[in-house]
Amino acid sequence: MGQLSGSGAVFLSASVPDNSSENFVGEGDSAAIAAAVSGLLYVTLGRRKLVWGGHPAITPMVWAFCESMEVDYGAWVKLFQSDLFEDDFPEENAFFKNVTLTKRSPLGLEKSLEIMREQMISETALEAAVFIGGMKGVLVEYKMIREYAPSIKILPLATTGGAASLIALQGEFPTKFSREMDYVALFHEELEVDFDERRYRSPSAQPKNVVQRLENPRQNKKPK
Repeated sequence: MGQLSGSGAVFLSASVPDNSSENFVGEGDSAAIAAAVSGLLYVTLGRRKLVWGGHPAITPMVWAFCESMEVDYGAWVKLFQSDLFEDDFPEENAFFKNVTLTKRSPLGLEKSLEIMREQMISETALEAAVFIGGMKGVLVEYKMIREYAPSIKILPLATTGGAASLIALQGEFPTKFSREMDYVALFHEELEVDFDERRYRSPSAQPKNVVQRLENPRQNKKPK
């Protein structure tokens, strides 16, 4: 894929692998997962919309990070959840103003998740997808991304382990995804978010022209 427009959303697929789960596909590095999610939030919040399906171990992390930023996290972060789990939603869900509930299926869990993922991916204008840690569900979301949004940029962070490390083996991805652990620098470069780009409280306040978002437009330099 060529240069990113800076107007599409970034899709996050992440979870902390649990080796007692039937969906376990490989060990994850919990510290690296936390660092990668934090790095993504630092780079994107107030600059790019973030779309994801939530996870009990990740949602509290997203909320805590959002709370520390002077941006409207409800406007920048879009969370999709199946109403099958409505009674078990983490407490932090109440803070997200734009949680989209997808309808459960009478066929049960797997079909309900499939409906949620298809709606999440097909209804969102994406320009990049980031895969961090994860189990079987992350692999499923990767396959759906390839089906519904085949042209977007894919970032499988093999350094976080789990499903992301398996995805990194399925394509000709840069070797940096398997060794780079400076996630802030990595996301600035790969998502093409300039270090000088301002944060905006809401997407409606953000200029469409990327150059107009820069603190020092005449000194604009891409991260190395």
